Parts: sequence; C-alpha cells; structure tokens
Amino acid sequence: MERFSQSPADPAFVQSPYAAYDRARGLGDIVFWEDYGLPAATSHAAVSAIMRDRRLGREAPPECAEPVAPHTEAFYAVEAHSMLELEPPRHTRLRGLVLRAFTSRRIAGLGPEIEALCHRLIDGFGGEVELLSAYARTVPVTVIARLLGVPDSMGAQLLAWSGAMVAMYRAGRTRAEEEEADRAAAEFAGFLRAHIEARRSRPADDLLTHLIAAEEDGARLSPDEMISTCILLLNAGHEATVHSLGNGVKTLLETGVAFDPAKAAETAEEILRFDPPLHLFTRWVYEPVTLFGHAFARGDRVACLLGAANRDPAVYDAPEQFRPERFATGAPAHMAFGAGPHFCVGAPLARLELQIALRVLFDRCPKLRLAAPPRYGDIYHFHGLARLDVTPA
Repeated sequence: MERFSQSPADPAFVQSPYAAYDRARGLGDIVFWEDYGLPAATSHAAVSAIMRDRRLGREAPPECAEPVAPHTEAFYAVEAHSMLELEPPRHTRLRGLVLRAFTSRRIAGLGPEIEALCHRLIDGFGGEVELLSAYARTVPVTVIARLLGVPDSMGAQLLAWSGAMVAMYRAGRTRAEEEEADRAAAEFAGFLRAHIEARRSRPADDLLTHLIAAEEDGARLSPDEMISTCILLLNAGHEATVHSLGNGVKTLLETGVAFDPAKAAETAEEILRFDPPLHLFTRWVYEPVTLFGHAFARGDRVACLLGAANRDPAVYDAPEQFRPERFATGAPAHMAFGAGPHFCVGAPLARLELQIALRVLFDRCPKLRLAAPPRYGDIYHFHGLARLDVTPA
C-alpha cells in the first residue's frame, strides 16, 4: 500500500483539498494516510464499495472499543444510541422506526414553509450580508426546530449545542472542545427529555410526536433513542446543509454559472459532488477481507474520502469543472450522502432545503455578488466556509 502524507490543518489543504486528493488517488484506490495512521479509500469505486460492504461498519468491534474519558461521558452516552454509530440489528430497527416518522410525504410538505422562511430572511438583508449567519445557518435550524415542535426562538440555543457537539468530529480537537461538547450534549439531552415527556401528554403534528408513536413489530423507540435521533437529525442535517448552501453559493458566484430554477435539482447535485460538506468517514473491519488488492484484518479501520471520490476522473468527465448539466444526463451518484445501509436518512430534506434556498435567493437577489474573497474554515473532516460576505444587489 502506497503511503500518503498531508496534514488536514495545512492552510492550502483547508482552502482546497482537491489537488492533494488527486495526488493520493494517483497512488492507488486505497493509500495509507500517514497523518491519520489509517488506510484511506480515494477512488469512487473504492469508497462506494467499502460503504456498501457489510463486512465493514461504523460500530467498533467489542475488543476495539476504547474506554470513554470521564469528561466526555455525556457526549458518548448520546452516541451510544445514535443509528449513525450502530450496526444491525439495532441500526435496522432504529432506521426503520425513524423512517416511519420521517416520511418523504412529510418532508415534501415542508416545501412551502421553507420557501416562506427563505423570503422572510431575505426581507431582512441590508446592503452587505454575511450569508452564513443571515441565511444558510438559519434555514436548516429553523426547519429542524419546527419538525421537533420546538419554538423558532430556540434556534440560537440549538445552534450553540450543535456547534459544540460537532467539534468532536473535527481533526485535532482540543480538551476544551471535548469538555464543551460534553456540556452541550448533557444540556441538549436534558432539554429533549423534558420535551419528549411534554409531547407524550400533549401530542402535536410534529416529528417528535410521530417518533413517539412509531412502532414496528411491537418495538418503539426508547427515550434515549429518541434523544439521540433528534440530536443526530439536527447536528448532521444542519451542519451539512449550512456548508452545502455556503459552498454552493460561492461556487455559483465564482464560476459565473447562472442559477436556473428549472434545473435546481441538477444544480444541487452538482454542488454536493463538486464541493461536498463532509470529506471523510471511517469504517471498522469485522472479518478478514481483501479490498482492492489490500488485505485487512478484523479491528482495522478504513477512511473513506468522500471529497476525493466525488472528483474521480474515472467516473466524472472533467471533475474539476462545475457542470450542473452532468446530472441531467445520468451522471453516477456522488458520495456526499454516503452509500449503503448508512446512506444519510436526512438526504431528502437536505436536498429540498438546498434547492429551495438557492432558488429563492437567486430569484430575489439576481445581482448577488461576492463582497470579499470567501475563506474555508479549519474544520476538517467537514468542509465549509468560515464566512460568506455578499452584496445582494
């Protein structure tokens, strides 16, 4: 296995990791990323295959589970019931129950509400706007709050909890960030536990009420499972949508590609392929297996580089070019939402939010332009802007 060296905190890599991905992919479908101490899948074929292979998964084998540090116990108590971190049969049961509440019809019905929210936010734009705080962050957190039956006024608190918790997934996190994430997890879980009890006695037409009612073969979600599911929907869905929308607006303005509302779906898919919000996901190996010529043993871990897979020239013609039309002519599926059993359960909502937010933004602000060069934040494994200053007209 060829070895690859690249610090994820290197300023040039933070601003554009794609040249490094090309270099790694040129060494093979799977390379050893020295900075992580892990084999990493670089090609579309390898990432797709590993994510679908049931001989690998998200949950650590029992003998590989590491002890939880006392200052992170609340955070990992939430993770212990998150379907993102589980494998069958628990993952199958949890995902099935969540999908009974998180139906495509219910998501599609949010369209008019999302559109009205986008218009209201744009009504408040001034002469120059920091688009992430004024628009991209507010849309998804408000939608999730309403789905959960939480007042819009809780949005800032939800954002604070979410921001603290997702720092646990970033490279080079500090002890202070771990402690802050643990505090946020404890507070978020406590809030949701009380909210769940209130919904049991006062049901409403919201996702939480439907999660309480969801049942399959006599099994229901426990309070801890509901708490973890709600936190996952906010943290994963919010973070991905913010970065997708910010990265997408930046790309459209920098490339000069005009947003066509008739091609909103294709444009959203190309944004997710071209500059995805999450770049690395790991899998544990459960049994001896040979992948793309390399032998792995039980307990090994493999990183899947989603950002590299999405720029694979073996799959996408001129992958470094932003071409929304490629998804109108049958381009292969990108890896931004993963693949296989852990394919993002919130993907339909993320797509809907992205399409509507872009359509309303460019309809209302047809002369939108950058007011300052955008800069990406040092938040790998995520990939998103630190801020996005624009002039609406």
